This record gives sequence, C-alpha cells and structure tokens, in this order.
Amino acid sequence: MKKISMLLLVAIVFSCVSKKKYIALENEKGQIESELTKTRVAKEDLEAKFEKIQARVDTYNSKITSLKEDVEILTKENNSKLDITDNGSVISNGAKAKMRATLANVDAGKLSQAKTLKDSMNMAIAYNLEKTIQTSSLKEEDDIAVNINETVVMISISDKMLFNSGSYQISSKANTILQKLADVINSEESLEVMVEGHTDSRSINTEKVSDNWDLSVLRATSVVRKLQNRFNVAPEKMIAAGRSSFQPLTDNKTAKSRARNRRTRIVILPNIDKFFALMASNEDI
Repeated sequence: MKKISMLLLVAIVFSCVSKKKYIALENEKGQIESELTKTRVAKEDLEAKFEKIQARVDTYNSKITSLKEDVEILTKENNSKLDITDNGSVISNGAKAKMRATLANVDAGKLSQAKTLKDSMNMAIAYNLEKTIQTSSLKEEDDIAVNINETVVMISISDKMLFNSGSYQISSKANTILQKLADVINSEESLEVMVEGHTDSRSINTEKVSDNWDLSVLRATSVVRKLQNRFNVAPEKMIAAGRSSFQPLTDNKTAKSRARNRRTRIVILPNIDKFFALMASNEDI
C-alpha cells in the first residue's frame, strides 16, 4: 500500500513539473511569435518607406535628366542667336567663339584697335591670310610684290613671269607662281579675287588686240581661266578686270620703268557675308 502511495506521489510531482515547463514553453513561444509579428510589421513598414524614398529618387533623377536636356536646348539656342554687325551682316554666338579663338593669335597691339565686330572679323581673316602666304612660299622678289593692308591682299606679278612679250597667252613658266597663288586663294572660302591686267603706255594694235585696254583685259581673263581650269579656283570667286596703262607704278620713259608698269595685280578681298555664312554652316557639321 505504501509503495502504491509513493508511486502516485511521484506521478503527481512529475505531472506538475511537466505542466510548468509546458506553460513556460507556451509563454516563450507566444513571445517569439509576438516579436516575429513585430519584426514583420517593421519590415513591411521599412519596405513601404523605401519604396517612397525610391519613388522620390526616381522623380529627382527624372527632373535632373529633364534639366540637362533643357540646358542643352538652351545652349544650342543661345549659340544660334544672331548679332547684327555694323554693316548689317549677322553672326551667331558660336561663330563669334570660333573667331575669338583665331583672334587669340593676333598681335595684341593690332587687336586693341578693333572697335567693332567687323573690325575683329577683318583681323581674323587677315591673320589667316598672312599665315597662308607665309607657308605658301609666295615670297617677295623683284618680279613679285605682296602687300597686305588690313584684309586686302595685293599681289603684283611682273608680266614676264606670266606672258610672252605683247601676248596674252599664259607661258608654261607661269605654272609655279599660279599654283602658289591658287593655294592662297583656296585657303579661305570667304574670299573674292580680282585679277587686274596693267600695261605700259606704248600703244598696240594687232589682228587680235585692238589696244591696251584690250590687252589688259585679255591678260586678266587668261589668268582667271588658268586658275579655274588648272588650279581649281572657283570661278564665282573671281573677277577679271583691265586697267590698260592708266594706273602706272612709275613713268614710262625707260625700258625698266615700262617693265614695272606691265604687270598683273591680284587683289584678294574678304566676302563678309560669305564668311559669316560659312562659320554658321560649319556649326552644323
């Protein structure tokens, strides 16, 4: 009987201990589940906040991209704006920037004399022409005179370098000098070239040449044709003119002075409107 009582007591004790552990475990499980729920809620809240932040970031990025595009458009528009020069020509801001880059190489003393946009443009062209002449081997000698006055370049060539005596046919020895001349003319698209024939005062009258007017013009047109046909100078850039004997460099009393007066003068002038047009068109390339 005592043994049975002891066994019952032991069973009751173990039963009480197991129930306490169970309750403790249940409480611990409840706490874990509660913490897990809180963690899940916190996670979902953080995800929602992150989505809002990401949406704001995307919005800001979109605005930044839009602003960059606006800046590019405004820059293009600004560069395409035109200023009117004192002679009525127009030039864009982009073209002016290119011109300023050229003017950076111009002598500061000369540059200080520029009062208008046209003056600055003249100096830019003059700089380019002088540089081209220096590299073209077109150097002054007894039979060639080169004079640069602002943007006007005047090249005077003795007739003995171009023609036979009393003739308007170009001689073969003229090819070298005409090639150098063509290099200068072709170096800048915005140029016009006037070829002037000059004679001495001795009269001439042949089957093909009526007088000095005739001879001076025929010599000019011969040079123009040669420059066009052999040396690829654009014909629309050239003008052929004759001066006869009425603009001599010296008197016509001696053979030497008459030889000086017999000459072909090449006058190179900038075409301002074409210069601006070319600069504008180059911006689109």
